[in-house]
Amino acid sequence: DVQLQASGGGLVQAGGSLRLSCAASRFTFDDIAVGWFRQAPGKGREGVSCIKRNDGNTYYADSVKGRFTISSDNANNTVYLQMNSLKPEDTAVYYCAAGLTSSWYLGGYGIDYWGKGTQVTVSS
Repeated sequence: DVQLQASGGGLVQAGGSLRLSCAASRFTFDDIAVGWFRQAPGKGREGVSCIKRNDGNTYYADSVKGRFTISSDNANNTVYLQMNSLKPEDTAVYYCAAGLTSSWYLGGYGIDYWGKGTQVTVSS
């Protein structure tokens, strides 16, 4: 079974940066997408960003375009999310996940694997 380990959350002031990491134990197929969802208190789950392992295609939610950058180190089965120009509305628990790219449009429906969440808090 695939296990995802997320790290890198924390507390940062508005305008600051954080980098999240998602390390996978292994992947059974290369056309899987890996990325991040987030859920803020009282809100639904949002697909933030993902990257396809085999071709590097990426997806970003409109709310993070131009501020967040996702990258993949396939040799080490690790995906990174560089988050710049953070805003208080980015505050949420961020979950690493792996599955079909369409899952990011569908609020997580169809995700094959979930990691434990990591808290990101952006103060104003």
